[in-house]
Amino acid sequence: MMRSPNLHALRIQNILLSYGFLIIFFLLLVFFSVATPHFFSVNNLVTVFASAAPWILMATGETLVIMTGNIDISVGSILFLSMVIGDTLMLQRGLSPWLGIPLMFLIGAGLGSINGFTINVLKINPLITTLGMLFALRGFSLYLTHEQMLDIPQVFHDFGKLPYFQELVIGISLAGLILMHFLVTRTPFGRQVMAVGNSQDIAARLGVPVKRVIFLSYVLSGLMVTIGGLLQLMQVSIIVSREGQGYEFTLIASAVIGGISLFGGEGNMIPGLILGGTALVIVENGLTNLGVTPYLYPMVRGGIIFLAMYADSLKSRVAKRVHVLSEATAEIPLTTGPGAS
Repeated sequence: MMRSPNLHALRIQNILLSYGFLIIFFLLLVFFSVATPHFFSVNNLVTVFASAAPWILMATGETLVIMTGNIDISVGSILFLSMVIGDTLMLQRGLSPWLGIPLMFLIGAGLGSINGFTINVLKINPLITTLGMLFALRGFSLYLTHEQMLDIPQVFHDFGKLPYFQELVIGISLAGLILMHFLVTRTPFGRQVMAVGNSQDIAARLGVPVKRVIFLSYVLSGLMVTIGGLLQLMQVSIIVSREGQGYEFTLIASAVIGGISLFGGEGNMIPGLILGGTALVIVENGLTNLGVTPYLYPMVRGGIIFLAMYADSLKSRVAKRVHVLSEATAEIPLTTGPGAS
């Protein structure tokens, strides 16, 4: 039986689309290591991974939502409002950090639950729901802060000055990533997430509690972005009026670069998010070492995000064509000669 040349070409194209970013990633590592003498120094690598670690942790929640076939573009605003309320209560009202930090996490999860409730009960499209939350929460946060920068509690400053603080951030983020990966790959909830992402209708007919899965994914999205945001806050030591702005697209890009399909039901957090989360940071770090102006960083980041989305769209279309051609080729009977029946 002759294989279709188109099938072989499509399979090669699918492999290139699946692993293309990985190839580019390693080529960039080689380029930056040759072009900048300090790129592969221990201090610089620790800085890179410490900067990427909170992004990876924040991306776990967004990835969970994407795996269900949905999207959450309100994560940056959820982070902003959670930080503002918790910080204000601790600085101005004297709330203990032992209560303030869990309160931040509860606010993040609670705001995520509003998304889940609106999508499940009010039947509003996830994109419209989270877009509305993005503007509403950011507007309320700016109202509370009067668009001014906020200092953070002294305990956060002290924590950020601890010896091996960067290594601690990496360790906490890695632990969170492992827990979320275990949740997706080793629990019934994780299998339900993938089932919902592949087809909500089929999952419902199989007895999967679709609404509960979607609701919990948004709750975890709000929680994880707040935890990762707090680690990032301790690194920068200040809350700015643009806090969390554009985070949603960076987190989505981190997931897509790591092989998580925007169409849901596909991908792994490990090693996917490690690759996706560090890729953008490594590019910016390499550009910094090359002396490139920081004003170009958003343009570079935007280009990477566009390419990631486009590659994911192409990969999905190519995979469907490979599946169709494979089935069609399998149905062709094997012939051994002119007289074969």
